[in-house]
Amino acid sequence: MRESVIYQDILQKGIAQGFAQGFAQGEKQGEVAVILRQLHRFCGPINLEIESRIQSLSKPQLEELSKAFLDFTNLADLQ
Repeated sequence: MRESVIYQDILQKGIAQGFAQGFAQGEKQGEVAVILRQLHRFCGPINLEIESRIQSLSKPQLEELSKAFLDFTNLADLQ
């Protein structure tokens, strides 16, 4: 059965899907890490609630936050 074309096709699709999901998750984690480092450097340690909220953002939201961060003047702008 493992040698069948259908099995191999399903296996390859599963591997590709897993790779894509892993890549997207790693990319998001990297964006979160950069934003948290920038915030820490900008205003010092941040509380866990803010960090948790940032980690729960979607990728598009993280991209918007990274753009908006350039215009921040204080931590209140994050709210």
